[in-house]
Amino acid sequence: MENNITLTDVLRTGLNDYLAKYGQLPYHYYKVINALSACQTAQLGAHAFQCPECAFQKIAYNSCRNRHCPTCQGSSGSRWADQRVSDILPVTYFHIVFTVPQELNPVALRNKKTFYNLFFRAVSDTLAELAANRKRLGAKIGFFAVLHTWGRNLLDHPHIHCVVPGGGLSQDKQRWKPCRKNYLFPVKVMSRLFKGKFLAYLKDNIKAGSLTFPGQLEYLNRKKNIQALITVLYAKEWVVYTKPPFATPVNVIKYLSRYTHKIAISNRRILKLENGKVYFAWKDYCDRNKRKTMSLETTEFIRRFLLHVLPTGFMRIRHYGILANRVKPKTIGLCRTLLKNAAGMLDALASHLDKITPLLCPHCHKAVLQFRPLPTATWPGG
Repeated sequence: MENNITLTDVLRTGLNDYLAKYGQLPYHYYKVINALSACQTAQLGAHAFQCPECAFQKIAYNSCRNRHCPTCQGSSGSRWADQRVSDILPVTYFHIVFTVPQELNPVALRNKKTFYNLFFRAVSDTLAELAANRKRLGAKIGFFAVLHTWGRNLLDHPHIHCVVPGGGLSQDKQRWKPCRKNYLFPVKVMSRLFKGKFLAYLKDNIKAGSLTFPGQLEYLNRKKNIQALITVLYAKEWVVYTKPPFATPVNVIKYLSRYTHKIAISNRRILKLENGKVYFAWKDYCDRNKRKTMSLETTEFIRRFLLHVLPTGFMRIRHYGILANRVKPKTIGLCRTLLKNAAGMLDALASHLDKITPLLCPHCHKAVLQFRPLPTATWPGG
């Protein structure tokens, strides 16, 4: 039986209990909750798809288009991936994931903007430095990075996914320098360089007063305690891992379309809402990736979801190096000139994309339905 429970249903059902238990929220959290609660309801208005040949009309409520909304983000991801076709090069692509130790999770939650910016900087500087090293590649690379802040159980687990072309431009921009087949950089080298850069930037931010330690983290305001934490972090092996390279550039596009705009939980994972509990599917990585069902009190489910609301205006998808938005129009063309078969590869990519087919009138089957907004009086139920 098809599941009809959505994240919006959970928020509508449990928000009052959540506020009674945890108190008021920051303003931008309310904006997210209000957007998701109003998504595809009369609050946001309605539109129609109307046939120009006959009287047929299909009416639907508008979507909120909030980036935290599971209903809206699927189509946003597909559109974004379509736009990335012009950025793809005919080379092997690598998928690298950077994570931080769990001791830093409470710091991240209380300093989201500063912490995640620091995270992006450490990741990008690590990859750029290794690529520029003549013993590694000796080139300027490009890549895009996507921040995810959750684990499958909805708890906080900040990590950054990077998709990196297998090579880069030589320093004189006269050659494309490919990496070795199925190999970009050693994982241990990446991990230790990333750790060093991250902790150096972390100490700089602490010294500048850019990080705050309120509530349960108040003990970190004492110098000896923050130094003890940093000592522990230096002693740990940080987790950086590489997934198998994408088989073809087509696989890169497929990855982009379904993965870049993911949010903490999709509606299809929510199984039921019953007796004050939410039941949802998850994958237990500690138990051989077994698929299981988890149940949480509605208030706890909402608490976990809200852990992943990002600061207003924060960019969770970023482009670097030769793929940076500022230089990309020039560098992509140059790379394709230095590489072969770029034009044929683009044609192949375009043929694999999911096309948006025109919505044919189901009544007369003669014309394509046309979009038009609706005045309030004609909304469904209005």
